[in-house]
Amino acid sequence: MGRGKRNRPSGRWIASITIWSFILAVVIGIAARLLLNAIYSLLLSFFILIAVIMLGIIFDIIGTAAAAAELPPLNARAARKVDGARYAVYLVQHADQVANFCNDVIGDISGIVSGTLAAVIISRLAAASFFEAETVEVYGGILLAAMVAALTVGGKAWGKNVAITRSTEIIAFVGKILARVDRMGKGSLFLKKSR
Repeated sequence: MGRGKRNRPSGRWIASITIWSFILAVVIGIAARLLLNAIYSLLLSFFILIAVIMLGIIFDIIGTAAAAAELPPLNARAARKVDGARYAVYLVQHADQVANFCNDVIGDISGIVSGTLAAVIISRLAAASFFEAETVEVYGGILLAAMVAALTVGGKAWGKNVAITRSTEIIAFVGKILARVDRMGKGSLFLKKSR
């Protein structure tokens, strides 16, 4: 049975991911806004903006790698009890959900949050500028929005190439991270359904 046929998204998954998308968007948006309000340096504000864009690119790489990865090499690693291999197998077996969460949920949220952060940065630039505030808001807003779009699209294009050509290594690495997170939590947060 094919991977796509076995893991069609259920109504429960769709409802769950919709609710989680809303919660994550609110939490990430509030956290980013509070962080920006606490930081008055424009340079640090730009770093936060770049970090949010990078977050979207990294998760896009993970989602694409999960969809592109092949199970046999990961099953072989799991059979040899390689650290994180069971988690990697789980990610590939649930590639549609992983890709949906990483590419769509986190990707879209990072896009929305980066747009909001760009608007906040432009309003600060306008307030601190020697030029007319309206001019800075219009032209600066266009330039910063274009920069955010270019970095996001270019970063994801590069990331997809890496994810497709090195999918097994990426998913194996993510599996190791999930295994370590589970060990820190002294539970089986990610694999509890598969046991």
